Amino acid sequence: MHAEERHQAILRRLRERGSLRVTEFAEELGVSSVTVRRDVEALAERGLLDRVHGGAVQRHGSREPGAAAGAGAGVGAHRTLDGAPRAVAADGARLTFGLIVPAADYYYPDVIKGARAAAAARGIRLVLAISQYSPAEEQTQAAQLLDDGVDGLLITPCGPAADQGWPAGLGVPYLLVERRPGPGLADAESVVTDHAAGALAAVRHLAGLGRRRIGLLLREDSPHTPLVEEGYLAGLAAAGLDPEAAPRLRLAPPGTGPAGRAAPIERFTDAVAAGTLDGALVHNDHDAIVLLQRLRARGLSAPDDLAIVAYDDEVAALADIPLTAVAPPKLAVGASAVGLLADRLADPGRPGHRLAILPELRVRESSVGATASRPPG
Repeated sequence: MHAEERHQAILRRLRERGSLRVTEFAEELGVSSVTVRRDVEALAERGLLDRVHGGAVQRHGSREPGAAAGAGAGVGAHRTLDGAPRAVAADGARLTFGLIVPAADYYYPDVIKGARAAAAARGIRLVLAISQYSPAEEQTQAAQLLDDGVDGLLITPCGPAADQGWPAGLGVPYLLVERRPGPGLADAESVVTDHAAGALAAVRHLAGLGRRRIGLLLREDSPHTPLVEEGYLAGLAAAGLDPEAAPRLRLAPPGTGPAGRAAPIERFTDAVAAGTLDGALVHNDHDAIVLLQRLRARGLSAPDDLAIVAYDDEVAALADIPLTAVAPPKLAVGASAVGLLADRLADPGRPGHRLAILPELRVRESSVGATASRPPG
């Protein structure tokens, strides 16, 4: 079927039903979804239909002022029915962004919430996809979002970005969220938390309380682990503390069984009992709470025996002794990601941006009000 025949078929379907979905109509015609999406874009540029997410609707009346084909490239600012700005592409269609995150429970709900609020404020539709920490599922979801006609993608890749060059071939503007671009994505834009700065602030806080033997307990499987460790070591150096004076341990991934995860926490507890550990940065909240429980079972307490700072601040305040915590700026990360991607679409020639946002140290009972640190026993 020639392009003009497809165009006539699309317009005929819109006259009959008022709307169509790209994927379904492509199957009817026996062509690819990409082909029909391009047809829809071409017809929208001629003012013959309106694009919507995943399809098209019949156009009623003329284009809004300034949205006619040839009136300019990029994104324009129109108004929704409630008077709010509405971001639109060059063909007058409302912009749609896809957001792919590994999970929608721990850590990412506030990132999603921030992105959703920023998208709503700009009149952008946001579509969420969950990769479940599967690189294969991540790429499947990206392909589906592209097939549905999104204008740009916000992606939190699974694992180190250094090993992933696939987003560079997406064909639409994209931005990394809470991942620093590796060599395979040298030109990628990103919005991240400055995790190294957060860890440094935690160590500075503990050192300021007089703690001299500050340990580190990390999640082995977290992509943020290298940055947290980097900031921890920088904090020790700035305070003139010996990095070998206290344990620096990593917890095995949750699926490896309780024994492998219990041993590092027991070593921490033993070090506190021996007086060779008086401060700790623990990534994340869950493991900090488990450590707190183990201390209590041994007759030890926070902050007297061990001043604790958790990292993430998802549930740190709910611990039996509320935990001081580093709180990544998750709402701001999500909102800034939407803003940068929208700016990229509005001005494709602008310089690339990589934004690192500082986290906040929220001081609670686990690190304040303690008696003087004990000397080694």
